[in-house]
Amino acid sequence: MDYSVLINSIGSLLEQGRKQAHQAVNQILISTYWQIGKQIVEYEQHGEEKAEYGSALLDNLSRDLKLKYGKGFSRRNILDMRRFYQSYPKWQTVSAELSWSHYVDILSIDEPLERSFYEKQCITERWSVRELSRQMSSALFHRIALSKDKKGVIELSKKGQLIKKHEDIIKDPYVLEFLKIPESHQYTEKELEQRLIDNLQMFLLELGKGFTFVARQKRISLGNTHYYVDLVFYHRILRCFVLIDLKLGKATHQDIGQMNLYLNYFKKEENTPEDNEPIGIVLSAFKNEVDVEFALGGIINKLFVSKYQLYLPDKKELENKLREALKDD
Repeated sequence: MDYSVLINSIGSLLEQGRKQAHQAVNQILISTYWQIGKQIVEYEQHGEEKAEYGSALLDNLSRDLKLKYGKGFSRRNILDMRRFYQSYPKWQTVSAELSWSHYVDILSIDEPLERSFYEKQCITERWSVRELSRQMSSALFHRIALSKDKKGVIELSKKGQLIKKHEDIIKDPYVLEFLKIPESHQYTEKELEQRLIDNLQMFLLELGKGFTFVARQKRISLGNTHYYVDLVFYHRILRCFVLIDLKLGKATHQDIGQMNLYLNYFKKEENTPEDNEPIGIVLSAFKNEVDVEFALGGIINKLFVSKYQLYLPDKKELENKLREALKDD
């Protein structure tokens, strides 16, 4: 055996062993915290005292456990353990793929449908705690759920976001707060595009599962006329190109017509027999629904107009909209 092969083989074994050890420790930690939460709840059920936030029971537990076992038993942590058991009373429903830090973030969500969605998305898309926090802050669940009917919202909460058709990858709005552009700042389309490229990892997270970056300013030549598509991606699940054109103001019928031209070109010149029809997204700061409806009339290509915003959405407002939508269904 070649010496370099031996080194690489040992390295692979070490990485695998460390990963398995980390998973085992994580599983034990989560199981322990679940059991602690269970004992607190059972103690309450015997009528001794309620462990509400700020109660004497939390104070006493935190003080005595820290004295006896050291750090890790703040009253906040103890409350999280209690809520963990209350949210997942059956141990079989707890996933070994998520860390305690994931669960602490997820437990801050009161609505079971929303909580279940983020849990499933964390597992299927392997979100880090930082990525989970960002998606929760950007109200991803509400932004996706508002485009579905009641049955679709329930399915979303049980299975996470399933990518089956082109509409499933579209969001409205897209939240680009990670670009850190002040609302008062006068930026250009070129600057917006550059900032998205500079923050490509975060932009891919916002776009969602399955996107891979292909090109920026992709040139399309028709005779002596040259056009440039701002951003081109490929979607691995839908097996198609996704073209994005950035607009600072309101999307116009000219913008939509130009994107339609790009899609026709890609179908004829860029697609291979294995590719499905491309998807076009005109991403603008503003959108007039009536204008867009008429501008898209008669277009057979998969073309969408979505808004982007440079700040986090008002989650309460989205919650109210979703509540109303589910009520009217």
